Amino acid sequence: MESNLVIVESPAKAKTIEKFLGKNFLVKSSNGHIRDLAKKDFGIDIENKFEPNYVINPEKKKIVAELKKLAKKSTTVWLASDEDREGEAIAWHLFETLALKDENTKRIVFHEITKDAILKAIENPRKIDYDLVAAQQARRILDRLVGFELSPVLWRKVKPSLSAGRVQSVAVRLIVDRERNILNFKASSSFKITALFDIPDNGKKTIELNAELNKKLESEKSAQTFLNNCKSSNYKISDIERKPSKRSPSAPFTTSTLQQEASRKLGFSVSQTMTIAQKLYESGKITYMRTDSVNLSNTALKAIQKEIIKEFGEKYHKQRTFKSKIKGAQEAHEAIRPSYVDKATVDGTYQEQRLYELIWKRTIASQMSEAQIEKTNIIIKCSSCPEKFIASGERIKFDGFLKVYIESTDDENGDTRKGSLPELTVNSVLHLRHMDATEKFTRSLPRYTEASLVKKLEELGIGRPSTYAPTISTIQKRGYVLKEDREGQERMYIQFTLIDNKVNRKEKTEIFGNEKAKLFPTDIGMIVNDFLLKNFENIMDFNFTADVEKKFDEISIGKIKWQKMIDKFYHPFHKKVEETIESSERGSGEKILGKDKETGKVVLARMGRYGAIVQMGDSEDEDKPVFASLNKNQLIETITLEDALYLLKSNKEGRNLGNDPETGKPIFVRVGRFGPMVQIGTAEDKEKPKYASLLKGMDVNTIDLEQALELFKLPRNVGEYENKVVVIGVGRFGPYIRHDSKFVSLKKTDDPLEITLERAIELINDKREADKKKLIKEFAEDKDIFVIKDRWGKPCIKYKTKYFRLAKNVDAEKLTLAKCKEIIAAEMPAKTKAKPKAKAKPKAKAKVKTKK
Repeated sequence: MESNLVIVESPAKAKTIEKFLGKNFLVKSSNGHIRDLAKKDFGIDIENKFEPNYVINPEKKKIVAELKKLAKKSTTVWLASDEDREGEAIAWHLFETLALKDENTKRIVFHEITKDAILKAIENPRKIDYDLVAAQQARRILDRLVGFELSPVLWRKVKPSLSAGRVQSVAVRLIVDRERNILNFKASSSFKITALFDIPDNGKKTIELNAELNKKLESEKSAQTFLNNCKSSNYKISDIERKPSKRSPSAPFTTSTLQQEASRKLGFSVSQTMTIAQKLYESGKITYMRTDSVNLSNTALKAIQKEIIKEFGEKYHKQRTFKSKIKGAQEAHEAIRPSYVDKATVDGTYQEQRLYELIWKRTIASQMSEAQIEKTNIIIKCSSCPEKFIASGERIKFDGFLKVYIESTDDENGDTRKGSLPELTVNSVLHLRHMDATEKFTRSLPRYTEASLVKKLEELGIGRPSTYAPTISTIQKRGYVLKEDREGQERMYIQFTLIDNKVNRKEKTEIFGNEKAKLFPTDIGMIVNDFLLKNFENIMDFNFTADVEKKFDEISIGKIKWQKMIDKFYHPFHKKVEETIESSERGSGEKILGKDKETGKVVLARMGRYGAIVQMGDSEDEDKPVFASLNKNQLIETITLEDALYLLKSNKEGRNLGNDPETGKPIFVRVGRFGPMVQIGTAEDKEKPKYASLLKGMDVNTIDLEQALELFKLPRNVGEYENKVVVIGVGRFGPYIRHDSKFVSLKKTDDPLEITLERAIELINDKREADKKKLIKEFAEDKDIFVIKDRWGKPCIKYKTKYFRLAKNVDAEKLTLAKCKEIIAAEMPAKTKAKPKAKAKPKAKAKVKTKK
């Protein structure tokens, strides 16, 4: 039997490490965290210095049981989870849960999975770093408190099922702020003057030279006047400036710079980059991928030097040390680099190979010589104007690191590097072939990509290497942000051309604002952002969020105690939560657009149950209000009255998708009282129209006839279970299973049109198991009353469809039926109690006429 048990957090990592250790080592995986905060009471005892209550994840119970059994039989247990705070916390949770002992438990860390690194770690074990554990614990507890307290506020004040997080909310704010900056931006124009000159070359081929005027002209009139003045002008070179310069390589990759460069060069999303990098690390091909360090070990530097000299020669090598610009503690000891520098390529998927190649090139380039560049400016004098034309170029005299790697940028104007210029002399005469004055427009700040958002978060000190990818994924999953391409718009611009001493004016068109893989805020994202910014200003403050990260760093090195830091934050925050819940303010994002001229009814835009809508009229009008969904690219904040009326008119008529093959009746799609729907037939038909709700992810603007016909297959009978019919349908609250007069919601991944009987039975049984776990007490005498756990794990009384919370001093398990009825009677709103039968109205008394 193996005397050494090594526990890591992933099966892939375990498989790689096992190859390097002897037969007396058994390597097992915990599959990530084995326990987390309980859902009940936040999983935190607030009154007891925020003591966390951890529970083993249900799916990890078998793994824990196996590890406990193996640990008891082992002489030594080696905890080999990752070297960052998250990894240290995993090691601590294993130590606590498996009831390990200090004397035979050792903690080992390594930043690469190579034989040398693993054996060196075995030779140099340490104890668990409880300061790192405390830092991770503080982050987890603070985020749980913020999320669990803010989310119910959003449910009450904005919309059900919303959620909020500390870092995620700030990330959304950045995107909302940028969007508003773009929406409010007013472009101005100026004219850029460019000229193409010919230079005679002693009867040989004519040399061309492109140049640009050293100033922009502010108006159409000044541009036209300038070109007219240049008719019959003479041009010659008045000066040639040559300046030597150097271009240095970038530092090796950190987590954020890898995410940014993989996005620009490879088109990877942030989460995709981290998933691929994790696989490369766990298979021993690169060093640890969550780091903000730019250091390289001495061993790595020597290996890189050897590789550069072998491949390119001595003159291409230059050893250099980089210093990180990011404030705060390092989460790992080294930058991301190949584990074996002599391997320029690796086996694996195509994506793994591409990311590895990017890391290899960046690492090698970081230790190569600077590129030697000569920059040249040719100054061209015009005989009819004081301004100068300038032709710029550059020539690479020694390529240095550029032989291997060129860094990309977020500049949407593209690569601005100039090409080389021909060899010319001062006083050379130039012949103008043509001159253009082209109208150019100023640009707003660009929308964020995932990569540029990571860069901004890092600049502000918000989050850490381990949080960037989950933060960006979360805000998209929650529907606060969309990542998508959008087509640009057409606009006119003016261009004057001077050719053959004539100035011509043309009006041309161009496409601007074309977006690719950009982050856009949704209506609900903007509404939630505004509500939180107004009511929880400190949570949304960039400096506050960055300061919290600094506090975590201080905890990680033992400078402050995590309980003190949490306590200082929590009590003012909790008080603000209670005040906000009690206030009458709501965050609907409602915007009154004006009145419809025909009906005189108010038209407004707001958030509805199913998304952003426009509405004409209100519930107090004689006629019911009418609704229409906003199009995908429209926002409540920017929609106009004219656009809203068009949507309402289109929705009233409905978009005709075609005819039903069976009945020949037209099929329309529109927004009804309970959300987007399709209908067969019209109100004028003898038979009533048939209706079907759109499924989540479907859009009234893009649904087609084939998809609409599929919706009318619901509800559908998928078979029987326990001698009772199983029906799949879609209701007001989404897709469901109906069985034995009970309803079970489908999961987000289940398609109601494709779900099988087997899957439906699985969900029915899962619901029964979940209900059993929730059930605390039931009463044979009254089948309508139960004592259960609510969605947050807190005990409550359920009476039919209503829930009644219990005071903290009430023992739920000891409640009697009489006590439950007493609580229900005391808390039941008056309007829901049984009302006495209305008395018949007395007949009106006849009026008696009196004589004067």
